[in-house]
Amino acid sequence: MIYGYARVSTKDQKLAPQIEQLNNHGCETIIKEKISDKTIAGRNGFKSLLERVQQGDTIVVTKLDRFARSTKDALETIEYLNDKGVGLVILNFGGMNVDTTTPTGKMMITMFSAVAEFELGINKERQREGIAKAKERGIYKGRPKRYTDKHEGLTHAMELYKNRDENKYTVKQIAKITHVSEATIYREARKIKGVPAK
Repeated sequence: MIYGYARVSTKDQKLAPQIEQLNNHGCETIIKEKISDKTIAGRNGFKSLLERVQQGDTIVVTKLDRFARSTKDALETIEYLNDKGVGLVILNFGGMNVDTTTPTGKMMITMFSAVAEFELGINKERQREGIAKAKERGIYKGRPKRYTDKHEGLTHAMELYKNRDENKYTVKQIAKITHVSEATIYREARKIKGVPAK
């Protein structure tokens, strides 16, 4: 079975151009999603497709960024598909068509993996050097906190959180009202004595 996967990140973008390319390639079933997510976890259609495919099947995407949002994500998913005996075809991979079931396609993905690993190593090395130099000059303070005790949104969020029995707000609603993430609200709640973080 040849499955196509089409995804756009915003409501304004159109799926039609991708669907046309996938149909032209002979896809028998096309999974469509309109979602922006950096990981596979938020893409239910794609997760379902990964579970459904069997040995001998092929997944076709128009570009790598429709399939994965990071190099790590892409390589892990390709490895997962290889283990299942499922091929991946990328119709436009730097201007080329790449099929992981062919020797050339496997070579391209291996090269991509090597370059990605090399770039990651270089970036980490540069980061370490930059931190060391900043420490020498006394200007490195570590990763800044997004929220402080003086952050108005967080203060409002925690007030609403403490008074949930009266206001009947859920943490999700509080996060939406204050623009403070649910994870931050729960984290701050654990710091407050006598306030259950649940």
